[in-house]
Amino acid sequence: MFHVILYQPEIPPNTGNIIRLCANTGCTLHLVHPLGFAWDDKRVRRAGLDYHDLAHVLHHKSWEEFLANFKGKRLFAMTSKGATAYHAPTFEKEDAFLFGPETRGLPQDLLSTFESDFRLFIPQKTKSRSLNLSNSVSVMIYEAWRQQGFVSA
Repeated sequence: MFHVILYQPEIPPNTGNIIRLCANTGCTLHLVHPLGFAWDDKRVRRAGLDYHDLAHVLHHKSWEEFLANFKGKRLFAMTSKGATAYHAPTFEKEDAFLFGPETRGLPQDLLSTFESDFRLFIPQKTKSRSLNLSNSVSVMIYEAWRQQGFVSA
């Protein structure tokens, strides 16, 4: 199934909600440290309800460590500064979607390593800054899964 990568997430309930989403869709969740909270924060557990044991969550000490262990899969960066609408590509079963921290998004030096076709945006009103992280992950995963006919992993 798909891979969700959270780059230095900051808000525990968002990560908890994404754990629940990954458990229900069969996605693997990758957390790229440092996290903006303690992994055992009760807000992460509360938001994820009893789905923690049903989700496949991997921790990576850094972006470089993640890249070293994640080869052979297509990687899309999700950004409000994207060049391609989130629904435009034809997604494949093992595609991966990278999301930045809630307060600052993905750093420009990291974004610049992605070709424009791999920098995706979710349309929103012109003067809006961004969507909530867990909502953005949901929109992206359900579009990719829809394209796969909602076939379970």
